[in-house]
Amino acid sequence: MKVLNIALCMLASVCLMGCRNAGSPSGSAEPETIVAESTVETVTEGSDDDRGYAVKVGDQAPDFTIEYLDGRSEKLSDLQGKLVMIQFTASWCGVCRKEMPYIERDIWQKYKKHPGFALIGIDLKENKETTAKFAETMQVTYPLTLDLDGSRFGLYTEPGAGVTRNILVDKEGKIVLLTRLFEMEEFNEMVEFIDHYLSANF
Repeated sequence: MKVLNIALCMLASVCLMGCRNAGSPSGSAEPETIVAESTVETVTEGSDDDRGYAVKVGDQAPDFTIEYLDGRSEKLSDLQGKLVMIQFTASWCGVCRKEMPYIERDIWQKYKKHPGFALIGIDLKENKETTAKFAETMQVTYPLTLDLDGSRFGLYTEPGAGVTRNILVDKEGKIVLLTRLFEMEEFNEMVEFIDHYLSANF
């Protein structure tokens, strides 16, 4: 059964508001072709989520302090007014490693200079040195930030939940899309959602 959910419904309503269709993502050479081991799903507004989320689409995103590797910090709420993508990842997570080159190429490189977009990678329960090495190894240039005790992850997930998650927070600070694990087709749906949201709102 196709995933027909709140993200796609919102995407359709954005189009009805008059946004233009975004073209296919482009960039440098394709990352290594993968065989997806798992499925990304988005959460329908108001539905029960059995994938380990403690939040749902339509909720106000729980606020937290973003701790950058250079020592800077800011609140998630400081980014209100932008579409914010939160990526939960970890160096030991094989699925995260498969997804990250696509985030770098198809999202970050396309929108890193867009005034209405922010991308925050959050490395789960790893220290500054490990996180910096992880970013270097993965050759990602978007910011990977710290969650030393897992408290940020815990704001969004149930106890014992697994990593590899993306959360989109709209310019009003509400959650508009949740993903879990990585599958190419649905990753592309998330990219398309970002394309349409930014073209319609900025």
